Amino acid sequence: MGFVAETLDSIRKTNVRQILLQAVSLGMIVTSALIIWKGLMCFTGSESPVVVVLSGSMEPGFKRGDILFLHMSKAPIRTGEIVVFHVDGREIPIVHRVIKVHERRNTGDVEVLTKGDNNAGDDRLLYAQGQMWLQRHHIMGRAVGFLPYVGWVTIIMTEKPYIKYILIGALGLLVITSKE
Repeated sequence: MGFVAETLDSIRKTNVRQILLQAVSLGMIVTSALIIWKGLMCFTGSESPVVVVLSGSMEPGFKRGDILFLHMSKAPIRTGEIVVFHVDGREIPIVHRVIKVHERRNTGDVEVLTKGDNNAGDDRLLYAQGQMWLQRHHIMGRAVGFLPYVGWVTIIMTEKPYIKYILIGALGLLVITSKE
């Protein structure tokens, strides 16, 4: 009997109680991950406490595939800090360095201009049409640490979705066929 036949036979022999137990276990794992993520959001003050560097625009400091840890404090943003920001109309956040800080004296609002370390010019071409500066609400957090290359898993699964589906299918089969 082949592997597929054994797997199908195992699925047929699995009783409802085992299936429910596995579903509840999976639900608890997913719920725990969400609770940890929300806890990190509260602790760091950032809407996304962890991001993956997706391009080479910050080389040599950060390379594609590095994972950045973010924190967002109330302290003023300073020139030279590395921030992660989102631009209206773009889904993917951008990791770049603050090169200019512009404070409006009449309101006290702070606006920043960013640039990738490996880019020739500033980021005004990346901002929304007509936007010249980033406001505080665009900034998701400041980089406070990183893990090199660990984010390649995310990049590979994003760029080659069939790998993601193969892994999900393999894990599903593993869960279904596992015995206690």
